[in-house]
Order: sequence, then C-alpha cells, then structure tokens
Amino acid sequence: MQPGQMAYDRGSTVFSPDGRLFQVEYAREAVKKGSTTIGIKYDGGVMLIVDRRVVSKLLEPKSTEKIHEIDDYIGCATSGLVADARILVDEARKQAQVHRVNFGENIGVEMLVKKICDYEQNFTQYGGVRPFGTALLVAGTDDLGAHLFETDPSGALVAYKATGIGNGRPAVMDLFEKDFKDGMSFEDAAALGLKGLSAAVEEKLKADSVEIGIAEIGKKFRRLSEEEVAELIAKINGGTYDNPQVEDLLQALAKRLAVTNGKKQYGYLRKDIKEIINSIVDELGKDERIAALYDLWYESKETALKVYTESCLLYTSDAADEEDSVD
Repeated sequence: MQPGQMAYDRGSTVFSPDGRLFQVEYAREAVKKGSTTIGIKYDGGVMLIVDRRVVSKLLEPKSTEKIHEIDDYIGCATSGLVADARILVDEARKQAQVHRVNFGENIGVEMLVKKICDYEQNFTQYGGVRPFGTALLVAGTDDLGAHLFETDPSGALVAYKATGIGNGRPAVMDLFEKDFKDGMSFEDAAALGLKGLSAAVEEKLKADSVEIGIAEIGKKFRRLSEEEVAELIAKINGGTYDNPQVEDLLQALAKRLAVTNGKKQYGYLRKDIKEIINSIVDELGKDERIAALYDLWYESKETALKVYTESCLLYTSDAADEEDSVD
C-alpha cells in the first residue's frame, strides 16, 4: 500500500484524490474470495447454481446454505461474507413483505433489487459503518418476465442474461461469452452452468457440493433436491457419477496419472495404477472409462488418451506384467 493511500482508506466516506473509495474496493475483494456463484437465464426462467463444497467431513453439508428464498417468486444466491449476506437477505424479505401488506401484490424483481442496493449504498455514505462484503445474484419472475440481477457492495445493480460472482468468475464468464445463447432450454442452461462451475472449481462436481435454485414464470421459486442435482450432473458427464465406488476409484486413478505424467513414464503402467484400473473394469465399460478419464484429467486430454490406450494392453496381453517394474 502506498503511504499516500493510507490517508484515504480508513473510512468509507473519504474519496481519494483520483475519485476512489478504497473501502468499497476492499469489499469487492471479499466478494472475489467467496465461493463461485452462477446465474443463467433460459427460456421461461432463471437458474442459480452455487458451489458449496464441504471443507471438513465433520461439517453438515445442508448447514451451508447459499441460496435463499426471498418471497414466493424471487430467490437469491450469495458470495462473500456469509454474515453480511444474511443481513441483506433479511432486509430483502422485509421489503417484500412490506410491499405485499401495503399493496396486496408481490413486489417486482427490479424494485426489490433497487431497495436492496439503496440499503447497501447507505453503508458507503455515512461514517461509523462499513460496506457489505458480499454480492447477490437475484433471480425472480414477475409480470414483466424472468429477471437476473447482480448487486455490488457499492450499491450498484446490473441486469444480466448470464453471469458469475466469486473466485471462479473469470473462468465462468469466459465460458458464457463463448457458449451462451438466448432462449436456451432448461437442460442446456443447466449443462452450461454446471460446466462453468466445474471449470471454476477445477474438480469433479458432486451433488452434495452443488446447490441449484430455479425461478420459472408462473411457478414459485424452489431449490432442486439433491437427487435432481445428481441427475443434471450425470447428464453432462455421460452418467459416470452414478456409482460412488467408481467415483472414488477414478479420483485415485487421476492422482496416480498426474504423478505418472510428471515423471513422463509412458511405458506400461505401474503396478499401483494397474490395480486401480483393474478395479474399475468391473464397474465401467471401456467407452465410459475413457470418458471419465477425460473429465477428471481434462487439462491433459492427449496424455489421458495415451494412458488409456496403453492400459488396454493390460487386458489383452500377458506381456504387460513383465514391464510393471518400471519406476
């Protein structure tokens, strides 16, 4: 930090000479360190997809709620400081209920988002407070159709067709810029969103680590069950996620392949790799196995194909056993 900058970053109400509010920028950094959150519109609705990976096996997965229902037809997903997000969600719910009591109808999505952002902006304009270190993706439907909005710690809001927030935003946006199309079906949007999340987290998706919420025109906002999420994940991966035992074996194989790749050992496979592959043979056919290898080791597809081809020799030739001693 530059010495001259320190005089301007101690309060959210003090502008620097070049017109910056450093506390707001620091709040945005908190959002960038949050979990990856995705929003994508499709024909007749909006989908929210959130990464909620469990960092400890002692943690109850359902306790890490990242998608929240605001009213019957509006929901949101958060990234950044969880406690800050909870305050904004409570404020949004209060505003929705106040509007319903006063006017006897559901609040419009854009109107609600503006009220949330007005509330956030107040925390950048008065002394003794700090900006919220969180961003929201708000998805909902009203008389004007389906909507997707992103809020910012500064109190700004932007409408999107597809977007992402959190630490995986760059990877998600790169994919959306290339592959998003207007009027996508629910299945295509789900596949694109899950591929974006997979690219962001750089690992295989599991149903218990992904949360999905949908808002469809004429239907209430709802979160998909773990079984529904598992089906969507299986569709984009050729059904290779149905068997938990195979998942564990493929993960172990991927780690061994990475070690083998690092040592540039492309002869016959080592004994430990051979044992893992032999275990997988009974569970997956060859076509499914190579698809799984592609998915788990996508950064080195050509090498994965080479390793797969060589692994086939383990089942067609007894001569392979003579080569297992290669280190």
